[in-house]
Amino acid sequence: MGLIRPDRRAVLLGLAATGLAGRASAEEVTDLDWRDLLPADDRSLPGNLAGLLPHDESDLAAQQPMSTGMRTDWNGQIVRLSGFIVPIDYKGTGVTAFILVPYVGACVHVPPPPANQLVFVTTGTPYDSAGLFEAVTVTGMFGTASTSTQLAEIGYALSAEDIRPYRA
Repeated sequence: MGLIRPDRRAVLLGLAATGLAGRASAEEVTDLDWRDLLPADDRSLPGNLAGLLPHDESDLAAQQPMSTGMRTDWNGQIVRLSGFIVPIDYKGTGVTAFILVPYVGACVHVPPPPANQLVFVTTGTPYDSAGLFEAVTVTGMFGTASTSTQLAEIGYALSAEDIRPYRA
């Protein structure tokens, strides 16, 4: 705990607790790709190449590139997005909050991607993660929400209704 501001955490957990994520089964689900989260004119490196750049591991959060903006196209919609888990909060052995990142190492071993390539995920039902950087697919209510952690600034939030191990 303590990695996010309590006010932001309360808002995000409140979203999950109100049952808004429970609408996922009744509504159409939009499949998103990480490129979908970038503004149309963004020419930044794809996530799979960003980790190949040289870096100094002493202060990775300080090396986070500026975001070129957020997309609001899917605010309040049910979406499905795959990525890798960077755990933030636990309840027992299950993860209740995590950063969904586009590539292995983001936020921990290499500098974090811009805020528009990070999603703060909360879930009312703890997810028994296989560990750091487990590949998952998350379905739930999506939106823009600026969140600050010790690891990175995050531009999006997802209140998870369903978290599953990634299947290619």
